[in-house]
Amino acid sequence: MAIKKVGVIGTGVMGHGIAQLCAMTGYETKMYGRSDESLSRALKNITRSLDGYYVAKGKMTEAEKEVTLGRITPTKDLAALSDSEIIIESIIEDLKIKQELFARLDSICPAAKVAATDTAGLSVTKIAEATKKPERVVGIHLLSPVAQSRALELIRPSYCSDEVFAISMEFCRSFGKEVLLAKDTPGFIINRLLTPFVLDAVRLWESGVASKEDIDQMMRTGAGHPVGPIQLIDLAGLDNYCNLADNLYEALKDEKLIVPQSMRKLVQEGHYGRKTGKGFYDWSKK
Repeated sequence: MAIKKVGVIGTGVMGHGIAQLCAMTGYETKMYGRSDESLSRALKNITRSLDGYYVAKGKMTEAEKEVTLGRITPTKDLAALSDSEIIIESIIEDLKIKQELFARLDSICPAAKVAATDTAGLSVTKIAEATKKPERVVGIHLLSPVAQSRALELIRPSYCSDEVFAISMEFCRSFGKEVLLAKDTPGFIINRLLTPFVLDAVRLWESGVASKEDIDQMMRTGAGHPVGPIQLIDLAGLDNYCNLADNLYEALKDEKLIVPQSMRKLVQEGHYGRKTGKGFYDWSKK
């Protein structure tokens, strides 16, 4: 099946990144957000990404950038996504809220062949069970930064039909990324491994073993990581990592998934990392 129209639900770091990726790949993309402010912010972030990385590095011309932006239609009306062939949801990591959304999609987007969740580690099966069409639900877990990352996780719950899985695989491969198959288990592959690691880095800093700068630098130069673990939390969002860790702890009861107090305090104070200007690091001037 040749996919032409994609609907993206969510305008956050992942949501607008997915909309950008779909538009860059050539899909007619509708991006749903709850407010004019969130949609405007998402479009500005997409434009900044295209200008700052692709155009600036000669990977895209100015004309190609405008064509890409022209493929994105922002909307506050969820019903505007009704003609989408694939829906990708990227909203808050809350199982109940995701289930409520997917239940609504039964009537709003009945013709969509695939309804995908970009959950970072919640049960795709439980999300599918909230719908009347569980056979069309899959997990497509993209990584941040969405457009530049080199891999993604494709999760097939037990309900997923062969046709839907084949369409999903073809769609994922169209992005030019490596598609890795993961079972529908808490955290899938990357977050099952990565979450305890980054939380341990915070605990190492809390205990006074080393500064956060030296911890991050050691993992960059010593282990070859592109970004240090504490900096990664800031880039992905402390609120997102807290939600992810809490969900994983609820499922696995592993003490390494307990969020460190310093991190929890920053979230309570509204410091989520780069997107708010402050997290473990000061991003206000960067």
